[in-house]
Amino acid sequence: MNGFRLAWRSVIRKPVKSILLFVTVFTISLLLLSGMSSGKATIQMQDNTRQAIGAGLLLEENEADRHRRIDALTEQLNHKEGTLGGYHQEIITLNGVESWRTWTDNSFETLLVEDIEKIADTEGIADYNITTVATAVRPVDFIRIEDEDVDQYSDLGGVSLIGNRDMSMDSNFLSGNAFITEGRMIETGEKDVCVISAELAEKNQLEVGNRIRFGNCRDKKDSAVHEAEIVGIYQVNQPIAPYMFGDTYRSENIIFTDLDFPEKADGKPGDPLYEKAYFKIADVNEYEAVKIRVMETDIAWERYDLIDNNGNMNTLSANFNEMEKYSKILVWVISGASLIILFLIFQFWMKSRNREIGIMLSMGTSKMRILAQIMAEALMIAAAAVLISFSAAPKVSGLTADYLVEQQIQSAEEQDLLNQGKVAFSYEQSEQSVVGVRAEITSGMLAQDASGIALLITISVCVSGIAILKRNPRDILQNL
Repeated sequence: MNGFRLAWRSVIRKPVKSILLFVTVFTISLLLLSGMSSGKATIQMQDNTRQAIGAGLLLEENEADRHRRIDALTEQLNHKEGTLGGYHQEIITLNGVESWRTWTDNSFETLLVEDIEKIADTEGIADYNITTVATAVRPVDFIRIEDEDVDQYSDLGGVSLIGNRDMSMDSNFLSGNAFITEGRMIETGEKDVCVISAELAEKNQLEVGNRIRFGNCRDKKDSAVHEAEIVGIYQVNQPIAPYMFGDTYRSENIIFTDLDFPEKADGKPGDPLYEKAYFKIADVNEYEAVKIRVMETDIAWERYDLIDNNGNMNTLSANFNEMEKYSKILVWVISGASLIILFLIFQFWMKSRNREIGIMLSMGTSKMRILAQIMAEALMIAAAAVLISFSAAPKVSGLTADYLVEQQIQSAEEQDLLNQGKVAFSYEQSEQSVVGVRAEITSGMLAQDASGIALLITISVCVSGIAILKRNPRDILQNL
């Protein structure tokens, strides 16, 4: 009788042990799949203060991924001074004490133009806009708006420029909060043009057609200035939320320009810092289909958050605080605990089969053949358990991902309570809420799960079998 038949007969002859192993492997498989899928789950969030208005999609940098990239570059630099991938670190001495100074440049922070253009080429996207970060520059020969009762010592003393590829799709104008009172908006492709606030125009007696100049805000000795023509004057219904604290970033001092002007005025031509991109949907009835096609675009999605017109944000759970780290820890804990449990089960198997093993050895059956039969029995049961677990995995994975997300939210809320009253904000914080979690089981995860369980069983059987198989048949039978 061949080994497979012997293994099968042994499985059905001892149902209690077989069921015990089946249930154990089934549970391990479900837990492993849940852990792996949670790390790559898609979390849908709603952001009540950063809604993209209209039938469009908004692309922004993912903050958690930004920190992860910084950690990775710090590790690559290996505690040495240097520059890598737009990240810089150096040792400085303050009051005789050495410390690290770290910073990033525009190349590290900016949204990637190639990714934006790939999304813009998606079927169903009618047009798109790119918006720069609010860039502080020095006003030359004109006066900004200031609060006379505020000490300006710590302020940069400048105004802020926001560049757009297509100003009509800037979020302030899309929302209807900002509108043109004189002149017109900046058109795509224009150079060295700007639109200023009504307050700034009134204070400096400026009109459409006038030209204003800007210099480097952080290097006031720099004599280089850049000039832009005023093509429009705007007004707002509600003040634009400031990018940072200080009069440099107050609503009245925000000047909209063409896309390339802020980097030139800041003394960094060819080194832009793009903060967000907006994609206009051609047919509102095709909105969901276009959104799905956009998310299938081949770009590094972990770098970004994609926000729809309802403020719903789809992001990988790896980008949701430390979800990926928790899921990896979960997988390792499950693997370690499973190895111990399987080892104990096979120890029980071996001891309960002492008589059988002793007789087989005395009949001349090789130790490796006996071990192979036990291995075949275990893998046979495990295969059935793993296959059945695949059908239950999606539901269990979804529940696991929901639980981990809830824990993340609870942790964040507790941290907010601890920080309450300690941190002051110059504008309303973004209010995000999770509205859906989707954990997907991929073929790669199934393969990893099956191979991982096979490895755990192999190790457990081999280790458990050593204690029995190193003894001779007479010793085994005498102990009985």
